[in-house]
Amino acid sequence: MWSKDDMNSRDKSAKFIELANKRVSRAIKSLKLVANLANRQNYEFTDEQAKKIIKALQKELDLVKQSFQNADSDGNAEFKL
Repeated sequence: MWSKDDMNSRDKSAKFIELANKRVSRAIKSLKLVANLANRQNYEFTDEQAKKIIKALQKELDLVKQSFQNADSDGNAEFKL
């Protein structure tokens, strides 16, 4: 039999996987749409504008990375696929 803590941990893990699959898929789709903006046949933009987009996206990705690294160091991350 599973203890209440085991059940809670399984519920949290299942919820994490469910949400991660949805959110990461949605983020990848959005990134692909942003990448479409690089098509110079359809859009006109400056190098400065492109750099601003890349900088903003990289900053957010770095924050996501940092969040997971901090979770790992605290021993709170139980991510297994």
